Amino acid sequence: MSRRLLRLYPADFRRAFGDEVAEAYREATEGAGPITRLREALDIVAHALRLRLGVGSAHRGGRLFAATAPFALAATGAYAAFLLASTLNIAYVVGLPDLEAPLGYAMVGFSTLTLVGAVLGLGGRFAVGARTAFAGVVGSTVCFVISVLPGVLDMPLAHVAYLTPPLAIAALPLLCPPDLRPLRRIRTTAGLVALLLWAPLFVVLLGLLDAGGLGMVPLWRFAATVTAALVLAGGPALSGIRTPGRFALAAAPFLVLGHFAGVVGEDTAVPCLVLLAATGLAVRLWRRRHSDPAGHA
Repeated sequence: MSRRLLRLYPADFRRAFGDEVAEAYREATEGAGPITRLREALDIVAHALRLRLGVGSAHRGGRLFAATAPFALAATGAYAAFLLASTLNIAYVVGLPDLEAPLGYAMVGFSTLTLVGAVLGLGGRFAVGARTAFAGVVGSTVCFVISVLPGVLDMPLAHVAYLTPPLAIAALPLLCPPDLRPLRRIRTTAGLVALLLWAPLFVVLLGLLDAGGLGMVPLWRFAATVTAALVLAGGPALSGIRTPGRFALAAAPFLVLGHFAGVVGEDTAVPCLVLLAATGLAVRLWRRRHSDPAGHA
């Protein structure tokens, strides 16, 4: 095992467990191919980063990331589905799709990869799905940067402010401690394949539905993708939202990406925040009532 990988760990952890980590890495990669070696190295990098940031499973921050990670992945998938449905809708209505340039096709491909990753992660293969979704967002970001050159060089801070939030939201699930990842909701391969086939069909239906009317309203389209993502995340994810702070962190990715989708703006931000605050208060009161033994008397 490379010493550079071990140096990523905090010094105290390295002295106490460095030999064990090196031995585990050796056993996992002995006779393995380059892909397996790369995957194991990335796992070590992620583990070391979680320890340095204080977001391991033994830390409060790690449990917080574990509770909010499914919602960040759901928001990332919902935003990708929204972009795909919007592109398809414009292509169907106007007849001038944004796919004439090679970068247009690439961005659609990366958005599809992001959607597949989110569905895969929420469906039960969280680690693989989160990595796939993040790769899709990175690819879309690179395509966007290439498409707006040299404007990026003229206004670098503005573009960094625009590009960073989706990347940060997509990266958040990667910080979820492995032993706190959501349990598999769909355990069979057939069920997962059916889910992966359903997702693009849902996007196509959403993009073509009432193309001259309701389907042209971004709010409706974004709300539909968010609802589908939350249904896919399901009760296990919602059960982890036990405090107002967790609720706020779980809702934040949807607000941020809703802004990028053109749904949450100056006119709608305040109503959205009021609605979220009321929902968070209702969740808190509901949990307090059901956790109070006197409430069952």
